[in-house]
Amino acid sequence: MNNVVIKNVRLYGEGDPVDVLLADGEIREIGTDLGVIDAQTVDGAGQVLLPGFIDLHTHLREPGREDTETIESGSAAAALGGYTAVFAMANTSPVADTAVITDYVWKRGQEVGLVDVHPVGAVTVGLEGKQLAEMGTMAAGVGAVRIFSDDGHCVYDPLIMRRALEYANSLGVLIAQHAEEPRLTKGAVAHEGPTASRLGLAGWPRAAEESIVARDALLARDAGARVHICHASTAGTVELLKWAKAQGISITAEVTPHHLLLDDSRLETYDAVNRVNPPLREASDVAALRQALAEGVVDCVATDHAPHADQDKCCEFAAARPGMLGLETALSIIVETMVKPGLLDWRGVARVMSENPARIVGLDDQGRPLAVGEPANLVLIDPAAEWTVEADDLASIARNTPFQAMTLPAKVTATFLRGRLTARDGKIVAG
Repeated sequence: MNNVVIKNVRLYGEGDPVDVLLADGEIREIGTDLGVIDAQTVDGAGQVLLPGFIDLHTHLREPGREDTETIESGSAAAALGGYTAVFAMANTSPVADTAVITDYVWKRGQEVGLVDVHPVGAVTVGLEGKQLAEMGTMAAGVGAVRIFSDDGHCVYDPLIMRRALEYANSLGVLIAQHAEEPRLTKGAVAHEGPTASRLGLAGWPRAAEESIVARDALLARDAGARVHICHASTAGTVELLKWAKAQGISITAEVTPHHLLLDDSRLETYDAVNRVNPPLREASDVAALRQALAEGVVDCVATDHAPHADQDKCCEFAAARPGMLGLETALSIIVETMVKPGLLDWRGVARVMSENPARIVGLDDQGRPLAVGEPANLVLIDPAAEWTVEADDLASIARNTPFQAMTLPAKVTATFLRGRLTARDGKIVAG
């Protein structure tokens, strides 16, 4: 059965409920009382229909750390979170710095079939920051790499970064920078501020991020290239983005859900689940990031979904690996931090979680309007729902969620990839 009718849904949460017919991977008809023979029916119950979400920053750990996440388990988490496309970062083992690895990631994602898993290629060989990887080969491969990033490491050498930007410009691809001046963060584990000082944790200054953002904005300007800032975390970065965009520099940025909700007061317990890179900042940074996302200074939400094994988190704070799960909780946190306070409406959610990510990387089949003839990559959301996060109930193999036992608003009730149900009511439907 190839046809699906979604009954009684509100497009972008607006207007009266309508029915939506999906056929041959696209939206075929929008109307009322659509009756289609041999069509699967999904009762939308007056819920919100949006374009499927796109995550520009996901860690799926395959190949190399399949004990923490696989492309299959990560795809399931993504589909349950309302995602129809994710970009899998290059810091796997081996590193995704050749077309052999990036093509494998794409093919494996297509085999699983729950979301489109786009590989991210490394900027430099082995993420070592010394020699450019074969970006052209990866961009031309089956995986058709659109983003290159050494995420987890900064491309700290300005000459290497400039050459990467120039090369990326000629290829029509994007460089996504992990903005961290490593000489300022050696041994650092927490935001440099009163909390870290009181707790005896080595401080991570805002300037470590902001100095790279400023530098790379100037390098992108001179190269006539685009640069994307991963996981923006400080109020200073927001100001630098405003300045750079006012100069006409082609710079975009993402913010994670956890940097919109959590601050460094969480560190009081020394629980390593709260260790993340960049670190949780102060409440003033959180407020600045929320406003920047609402105003479009920060372009989109990206989860930085980072699964880790128990032994890598259940240890001394300074010894723990940085990172948090994010795919299944992202929507709810955006509702909590942005929709409930009135900073975004549902069209705004679609903009920062679907439309802008698609625009940034040039995905023609994702983040499209809810209109007849458009690809049927969709997510259905119950805005009135509440749910309590339980790590053991999440699809990821890892359990390192900082949102354990939190009650969050809104819930993804169905996800459609090219018109096919992939997730419904908290369960995977197809693969």
